[in-house]
Formats: sequence, structure tokens, C-alpha cells
Amino acid sequence: MKLLIKNGRVVHPVTHAVLLQDLLAEDGKIAILEHGLSAEADRVIDAAGLIVAPGLIDMHVHLRDPGQTEREDLFSGSAAAVRGGVTTLACMGDTTPPLDSPDRIADILTRSAPCPARVLPVGTVTRGLLGEELTDGEALKKAGAVALSDDSRGIVNAGLMRDALILARRLELPILCHCEEFTMSAGRAVNEGAVSRQLWLEGRPSIAEELMVMRDAMLAEETGAPVHICHVSTAGSVDIIRKMKKRGAPITCETCPQYFSLTEDEVLTQGSAARVAPPLRTQRDIDAVIGGLLDGTIDVIASDHSPHTPEEKARSLTRAPSGMVGLETLLAASLTRLYHTGKVELPAIIRKMTANPADILHVNKGRMSVGTDADLVIFDLDQEWVVDPAQFASKGRSTPFAGKTMRGRVRYTIAGGQIVYQEG
Repeated sequence: MKLLIKNGRVVHPVTHAVLLQDLLAEDGKIAILEHGLSAEADRVIDAAGLIVAPGLIDMHVHLRDPGQTEREDLFSGSAAAVRGGVTTLACMGDTTPPLDSPDRIADILTRSAPCPARVLPVGTVTRGLLGEELTDGEALKKAGAVALSDDSRGIVNAGLMRDALILARRLELPILCHCEEFTMSAGRAVNEGAVSRQLWLEGRPSIAEELMVMRDAMLAEETGAPVHICHVSTAGSVDIIRKMKKRGAPITCETCPQYFSLTEDEVLTQGSAARVAPPLRTQRDIDAVIGGLLDGTIDVIASDHSPHTPEEKARSLTRAPSGMVGLETLLAASLTRLYHTGKVELPAIIRKMTANPADILHVNKGRMSVGTDADLVIFDLDQEWVVDPAQFASKGRSTPFAGKTMRGRVRYTIAGGQIVYQEG
């Protein structure tokens, strides 16, 4: 199939250029990319007034499959992904059972093959997510794992974490780290601060995140192994990562739209819908996270898509599980809070959702050049819309962005030269 996209403003995330170009996709690849292109095609999309960019790569997604498919599954999660412009996603291994063996990694790849988005499995660092014994990282990589992570639990034992990093360096396999000191955070629903005091609740202090960020950054420096720090949420974490990067530590990190858009005050009006882990913080933390995005300290914007059933999220704040859905709002929330406020330029935002995660995961995606996979997102930079979870493709419905107006709407998502989502 030949697909011709005409008159779009094409974002090149590596060079940061935005060019008026036409694009011809043939046999799943970008065949021609130039201005004023005239070519025969099976389908033509007029992208006048629209942005054309590489398909987004979300490197932090919980698909809940296998074992928790009442929350999400490979197909519903992939459908949610392409509605949000995401053509490639990395699914965390905290499933039931966990993705801690080659057979389970292979199962994800086999069952996700028909899905509209490409699913990249992340194997666990420890067997059974118990934090006691390392998995066979080499076997997991051979089976198709793109990274290792005990996300949602983290690795408490520093010696075990060091051993994991030494192994990961040899395998050239990144470890994705959930950084929280769990003796300070377990079971606590909200940030420690004004809101926790108002609600008479024990809070999750910022230092719980920052201690583990510092530990893992120091271990990365000492071992030379690449560490990727997930969902950075505090000003202190941004400062630590900035300083450790300057020292040459091989660390990268991500944040999520909720951590540069929403404060802990959302808990007062939205209750359990605003319960996420790490928790929503303060305006000072938001400003620091945006500063980290602007100066390159923060490499990636990911969703941490964590669906739960409506019944689970309907519980009280202290009893509901932490997590929100984010695949379908990832791009729009980032454009709304970063681009349309003049904080971060468009190519920089797109790079943090394409080329940078591709580089960290060592996948040949996220570029706009002839010969690369024709994974693309076409979006209207200015179209306003109101977030309505009832319209989501995800089985999850809980998001603190519900009812909020976003600016930036996906019109088409294209994977391997095929249109896998079209608005309406």
C-alpha cells in the first residue's frame, strides 16, 4: 500500500526542524520526504494546517495483561495508545504472573502482534517481583525484552540493585527504576504537605523519592550501567539528576503530564481519581519539572498509564489503588501545558516522546527520514476538546484530567504505513 500525506508541517525531532513537506509511505516505510511531491498513492491525506510527526513512543505503560485483564488488556491498551498518537509502547512486567521468564516475554510478543500499536515487553529485575533473586536478564533479552524493571515496587536491597546494574551493563539493557523509599511511602495516598495535613492523613514525603533517586544515580555512576528513573515528580529529584548528569553518571529520566500540570490540590476536589504514585506535588515541584524539561535534564515524557476498574477507583481516597489512565491524553496534555503556554518548543516536546525513548530502549523508531518505519501521528495543534473518559478506548476511566479542556487533537495515527486510527 502507498500512502501519500500532503501539505503537512513535518516535525523532525532530532534536528528540531519543522518543514512544510509531503511524505510517501510505501511497504511500511517512509519512501520519499520532500516539498511539492507528486506521486501515485492508494490513499491521500491532506494534512494542510496539521502537524506530522513520528509516532509517539510511550516507554512506561501498564497493560495489566496477563492476569488483570478486567483493568486492561493488550488490545484495549493498544487501541487507547493509537487514539493518543502512540504507535510503540513499553509494557511493564508487573502482571499476574510477572514477566520474569522468557516464555512470558515471548507470549506478550505473540499475542500483541495483531495489535494496532507495537508492544515492547519490559522484563522484571527480580523473580516474582519479590526483590530477592535476579531474573535471567540475558534470557529475557533474547526473548525480546527491551528493558528490565520492578516498577511499582522498586528494589529496596541496594546490593541486589548493584548486582542488577552490573549485569545490565554487560547486556546493554536499561533498568527502569521506580524510585521511592517504601518505608516512607507505602499505603500513603497523598503528598506530605498542606493537603495531607488538611485531610489528617500521613503523606508521602518528597524525600522518599529523592533518597532513591540519589542512590540509583550513584550506583549508575559507580557501575557505569545505564539507569532510567521513572516518573520524576519533585524539585529535589530534578536537582539531583541535573547534578549527577553533569558528573557524567549514565542516567536518563522521565516525567508524566500529571507532574507538570496538576498539584496536590486536585485531591481535595477529585479524591481517588487524583491518587497516583508518586503523588501529585506542589506548584514549586511543577515549576522545577518544567525547568528540567526545558534544559534537558528530563529526557522523556511518558504516561505511566495505570488503569484500574471503575469499582476500584470508586473507593475512598485511602482505600483506592494509585493510578490513572494516560495514553489518550499524553500528547494533548503535554501540548496544552508546555507548548501553548510558551514553556517548551514543539520539536523538543516531540523529541521527548519519540527519538529519546527510542534511544534509551535501543529501538529503531522515532525518526523522520527515508527508510525508517512509517509510524506517524498527524495532529491539529490548536483544536480544543474536553476530556471525556466515557469516550476512551481504554478499559480504565479514571483520570484527574476528566472534564478539563485540552488543546491539540490527534487526527490520524499510522503504524507501518497503515492508518490505525482516524478521528471520528
